[in-house]
Amino acid sequence: MFDKLSRLLTSPANWSGLALAIVVLVLKALGLVGIAGLPLALLGYVAGFVAGGLWLGFPKLSGPAWDTDALEFNDDGDAREAMGRALRAVRGLVQFNPDNRLPASLQAKVLELCTALEQLLAQWERSKGALSLQEGFNARHIAISYLPDALKTYLSIPAQYANSRPIKDGKTAVDIFRGTIVELEGKVAQLADDLASQDAHAFLAHSQFLHEKFGTSGILPAPSLEPSKTLESTPHGPS
Repeated sequence: MFDKLSRLLTSPANWSGLALAIVVLVLKALGLVGIAGLPLALLGYVAGFVAGGLWLGFPKLSGPAWDTDALEFNDDGDAREAMGRALRAVRGLVQFNPDNRLPASLQAKVLELCTALEQLLAQWERSKGALSLQEGFNARHIAISYLPDALKTYLSIPAQYANSRPIKDGKTAVDIFRGTIVELEGKVAQLADDLASQDAHAFLAHSQFLHEKFGTSGILPAPSLEPSKTLESTPHGPS
């Protein structure tokens, strides 16, 4: 309830209605509007609210709004837990996509990156290999800061501007954000390939160890198929 009221009070439509109503009340205080001042102020608020809503957008009273504060994460404690928290928050915001701020193709692209990061996190947890200090830093910060910060910055741009106004080399904010996601996807794929390569080499080394230990001689010697010499040398008793 409080969230809906807050959205209504802070909406451009409400401010437009209040501005027009205040103008009428000021005119009434100056004696320029007679007894009809209060009804006119009410009508002014309604007219301003409708005009502001048509021009700047009406307040949305259902569903969560973009909460950019939810895109602030701390790299505290276990890095993999922090990555998981950040990815769940980003995925939730992108899936809901209030006001359709993300075009469908870009929304799908961000969700694919979230999935790739989640798969990298699971692979990292079960891997026998290890990422270098720099690569581990990159993996953490793609999930905890690079992706959330890119999304937060994109959402700070008005939707119409982001979709239509070229801002660099003829590219819009949507185009640039999509390119950023593609670059992050490439880095995540590289990290996953690095871990997979280490695991493959670890598997090969272990297989070679088993072959050298058991591959030629066997765990137990093979049984002899010739008659036992002990039995052959045993003298026969008298019949």
